[in-house]
Amino acid sequence: MTDPGSTDSGATTDHGIGEAACPADTGQALAVRAAEAAELAALLTRAADGDSGSFAELYDRTCARVYGMVLRVLRDPGFAEETTQEVYLQLWRTADDFDATRGSAVSWLMTLAHRRAVDRVRSEQSHSNREVVYESRNRGSEFDEVAEEVSGRLDRQAVIDCLDTLTSVQRESVSLAYYGGRTYREVAAHLGVALPTVKTRIRDGLVRLRGCLGVA
Repeated sequence: MTDPGSTDSGATTDHGIGEAACPADTGQALAVRAAEAAELAALLTRAADGDSGSFAELYDRTCARVYGMVLRVLRDPGFAEETTQEVYLQLWRTADDFDATRGSAVSWLMTLAHRRAVDRVRSEQSHSNREVVYESRNRGSEFDEVAEEVSGRLDRQAVIDCLDTLTSVQRESVSLAYYGGRTYREVAAHLGVALPTVKTRIRDGLVRLRGCLGVA
């Protein structure tokens, strides 16, 4: 028969070990983080003095965290990569602004990254807004002339014949934009070409359509 006293003793011992393990692990983790913070601060300080080797090591040890945070803000891997590089260029130029008394090197770096990512979001939004205005103005002024002429003639075959005078890339771009109801940016994404290329194709296509339909 098992001695109840020995069972109680064992339970007490196991419980004591369990209680001691957690504070020990926590203390060790804190010590590791403190050591890393001191190392990164030292690297950043040396980078501020122009030490490219320290800067390279700082980059290697922090870039994954910076990229991850920037990606969460931008949600676009390409933009996130570009912005991450911009963050480190800014860090190289302004490393001497770091003040260890106001926070850790990582906190300072992540603050720079977050600000840069937010600025990129605002910049892209502003650019998109300008594109929408441009498209609405230009598509309206150019296409309305063609549309009015088509409406006046009520001759679908004439439109088809004139579309056939366009190059294949012009015809596809014009059809997607004006008969598919897509924006210039959506057409570019669908065709996998640059936005300026799509604009040029559509502009040239509309010029040829106006000429074919006899629109002055």
